[in-house]
Amino acid sequence: MFNDIAWAMAPAQGQGAEGGGSTIMSFLPLILIFVVFYFLLIRPQQKKAKEHQKMLEGLKRGDKVITSGGIYAIIEAVGTTTVTLKIAENVKAKFGKAYIAAVRPASEED
Repeated sequence: MFNDIAWAMAPAQGQGAEGGGSTIMSFLPLILIFVVFYFLLIRPQQKKAKEHQKMLEGLKRGDKVITSGGIYAIIEAVGTTTVTLKIAENVKAKFGKAYIAAVRPASEED
């Protein structure tokens, strides 16, 4: 009685050789998902980070900047990891370089 059930659960005769190819095919959707994530999410983020780093390295005295907090200021001094910003007349503050979000064009009004 149980012998009939065991035979019913066994794979067909010709399917044993095809098992190796099906494992590669089962990983193919995961590989494709990773490729799509790389080109749509990871690569653009890395490119944006490189551009931000290049912008931070090019900071100099007199540049008009916007901080990540939304403060419009002018750079007074640049250090290795910090910048001193002139926010208003006789008001200076020290910020981390990483918190500079953008450099404004020199022609832009305050």
